Amino acid sequence: MVRLMKFLLLIYIEPELLQALPANEYDVLMRGCIQHADQLQAQGTLLLSQRLQPVESAQTLRSRQGQARVIDGPFAETREVLAGFNLIEAADADEAMRIARQFPWSAYGSIEVRPLDDLDAERVRVGA
Repeated sequence: MVRLMKFLLLIYIEPELLQALPANEYDVLMRGCIQHADQLQAQGTLLLSQRLQPVESAQTLRSRQGQARVIDGPFAETREVLAGFNLIEAADADEAMRIARQFPWSAYGSIEVRPLDDLDAERVRVGA
């Protein structure tokens, strides 16, 4: 039996590229993406998928030397912003990348494919 790994597909977009799309083209793109996600979820590959609120609604918490500071918006200075994520299970990184390629968003930014660590193993390791 193949032990599946969990991967987080972080969807970054360049807002200007999406805003340049006519509304009906965006709707077709989003409808296709949602239908594809539904298929992956029915197969058991997609565990969770969520679109994020616009970056303007974000706040970033940073703590240094016992002082907490909250700033509006994301901390990173970049043209691309985190727009959503997909939590998937795949046999390996190659399969996770194959799944990521099936989503259209890399044409409007990028999709970061990152394996999740085993938090239960870390919990045991540190005695928590």
